[in-house]
This record gives sequence, structure tokens and C-alpha cells, in this order.
Amino acid sequence: MQNEPTSSLVGEEYEVEVGPVAHGGHCIARTAENQVLFVRHTLPGEKIIAKVTDGDTDSRFLRADAVRILEPSKDRVEAPCPYAGPGMCGGCDWQHAKPGAQRRLKGEVIAEQLLRLAGLTPEEAGWDGTVMPAEGDKLPPGEVPAWRTRVQYTVDADGRAGLRKHRSHDVQPIDHCLIAAPGVSELGVEKREWPQLAAVEAITATGSNDRQVILTPKPGGRLPLVELDKPVSVLRVEEHDGGVHRVHGRAFVRERADDRTYRVGSGGFWQVHPQAANTLVRAVMQGLLPRKNDTALDLYCGVGLFAGAIGQRIGEKGAVLGIESGKRAVEDARHNLKDLDRVRIEQGKVDQVLPRTGITECDLIVLDPPRAGAGKQVVKHLSGLGARKIAYVACDPAALARDLAYFAEGGYRVRTLRAFDLFPMTHHVECVAILEPVAKGA
Repeated sequence: MQNEPTSSLVGEEYEVEVGPVAHGGHCIARTAENQVLFVRHTLPGEKIIAKVTDGDTDSRFLRADAVRILEPSKDRVEAPCPYAGPGMCGGCDWQHAKPGAQRRLKGEVIAEQLLRLAGLTPEEAGWDGTVMPAEGDKLPPGEVPAWRTRVQYTVDADGRAGLRKHRSHDVQPIDHCLIAAPGVSELGVEKREWPQLAAVEAITATGSNDRQVILTPKPGGRLPLVELDKPVSVLRVEEHDGGVHRVHGRAFVRERADDRTYRVGSGGFWQVHPQAANTLVRAVMQGLLPRKNDTALDLYCGVGLFAGAIGQRIGEKGAVLGIESGKRAVEDARHNLKDLDRVRIEQGKVDQVLPRTGITECDLIVLDPPRAGAGKQVVKHLSGLGARKIAYVACDPAALARDLAYFAEGGYRVRTLRAFDLFPMTHHVECVAILEPVAKGA
């Protein structure tokens, strides 16, 4: 018997009842044929018309947009942003949900990932189930927190700056991004044309008045004369090596957290929400409670945020080792922490550098890995160092849950977990888990 030929279902519409939220900014529904739909622009409990955007008759699941809302959720609001909706900007996931509902949905995703991947209930993870808003983000209905201090604009064929559509290279031209921080919006990137450029990244610091744009020319493209509405440093991405080089102004921006100033160069990593760095430092320090003379590791340390915080709290006889793979970030970290003799920064990948250090024990560990997580081998190594406490900072609940399961195998349990809504209107959420060794005989 011959198999039926596979045929695309893109454009097909289904009337469905929407089920629970899923990780990634969509909800789950099923067609009458029991095929799974991952649907954006909807909320749990709604009855909708879903239009397929990706998938065919043989696909394990289909992707879809809610193009008509037949029975809306009580948590639904009209999206404040005119570019949020099916087929438009992919930057936000929950513009159509009340702020409190967004945080509740993120909490449900964290709980589901913890249970499925780590076998933990919220109670077992020491978590009360809430996702806390950042300071100043509780606003009246219809208002959106302007929090994004770094915006990556893509330039279309006509030289207009815009944002990418969901899962697409297509550009949605915009005249204003509602979640962009005031320092980004004031530059006026969207009002100008950017001939011969592929991308413009706009950065505004929260700890100073520093502003920066990073220009990526198209292959063979020339750099335009940059005239924006506010003073700004200009950097460019080189075509031949992908490196970021200064054109004029500072090659870095100055950020501020935990009563320290941090230099962040060449578009290097810094938390995007203005309140994020201080919020996370507080959560990590409250969880670790560093003591005088402690030894500590700061892994994936970036420009030294947590290493600096710990280094200020462990006295002259303590010691901190930070490990970071980015060359420029390591230069910045060493500059930022040069007043702390007890802090040392090594460059390289954590899984390669850590075994070479010869460190066999330490008191405290903080790790803030990339979205994919730390992974089994790194966690296994860390579990053998006998740390009194470990702080795990995570921007992806699935990666966090997987690594927590590995830590459990290594004899560590979660003592407390806190979640913070540092990416309003998107599906992203930040967590801080504090781990301790399981008591002998427990």
C-alpha cells in the first residue's frame, strides 16, 4: 500500500479551543484530526480560528496564528502596539494579554518545565509560584514598560529600519517600538534611511548617558554618515571577520550596578532591562550570603557583574575566579574589577578552563550560562567541588530544569527559586535558583 503524499497545510484554518500555554510564547490546541497546533496570539481557554503558518500533513505538530477570536479570554486586551499581531513583528509574544496574566503564564511555563524535566513541584523547588515584575514596571492598563535598552533593527531593501517577523527573515518596518527604552527611542533610528546597511543595533546605557549604534553593512556596502537625534558613539561590524570596531566615540558604554561602574565594550553582554542587573545581584547575594574569606567561582561571568559583587563581600583573604569565553568581555571584566586584587578572570569555555584550574573545592558558585544551559559535564564537575551554596541564573526555564536534574544526580537540591519578569511582553523570563548539598542520610 502506497503512503499518501505529504501536502502542505500552510494557510489552512481550523476552529479550535485553546489549551494550556507552552514554552516559547504560544499555546497548545488540537485539530479535529488530533494534530497538535502551537498557536501564537491567543490565550488559554479561548475559542479561535487558527491559521497554519508552518507544517504539513506528516508534521508532528503545526505552527499557527490566531486570526479570529470567537470567544476571548478575560485576560485579553487590545494589543497596545500596532505592529503586534499575526504576520507582523515577532519581537513580542504577549501584547494581547494583561500584564498580570503574562506573569501568570510565565509562571505556568516554569512550573511545567520543572515538573517535566526535573521532576520538581514548585514546593520542592522552594518557589511560591509567582513571577515578580521589575521595579517600576507596574503600569496602568494600556501602557507598556519601555525597558529594552538594546534593540537590533534589521534594514529592509528600501533602507528602512524595522524588526523581524516571527520565525522569518522578512522585515516589519516600524516608526516606534513601544518596549524600547527612552534612550533608544530618542536616537530616532526608525525615522532615517539606512542605505547599504543590513542591521543597526541601538544601545542606551542605564548607568550613564552613553549611547551607541553598531552598524552592519551589507556585503560590499559603505558606511553612511550617521546623524541621529542625540550624541552617539558609532561602531561597525567588519565583513571579513565579524569583529566590532570603533568608528567614532567610545568603544564601550558605562553601566552601573551594585554601586559599581562596569564598562561594556563592542556591544558585549549586559542585562537588557534597566533594573535587571541590580535585581539579579540582590537575588544572588541574598541566596549565597557570602562570608569573609570565602572562595568563589563566577562562571560565564561576562564583564564581571557577579564576580564584582562577591569580591566586595568576601574580605581581603577571600578569592573569586571568573571564567568567560568572550575576549572583549574578559578585557572589560579585568578593567572593571582591577581594584579587587582578590578577583581573577580567565578566558575560555567553562568546560575547558575549569578542569585546567586545578580547583578541587570552593565555598560558593554562581553560574549564568547562555540559553542552552551549562550541560551535564559542567554540572557534574561543579557538583564535586563541595560548594556550600550555588546560585544558578537562568534565562531559559527548560535549560534550568535540565541542569537542576543533573545537579540532583550530583547531590544538590534546590533550596529556593525566584522568578522575575525582566522581559515584559515577551515569553522570556529570568530565574535565580539557590542550591545546597543534600544532607548526608537525607
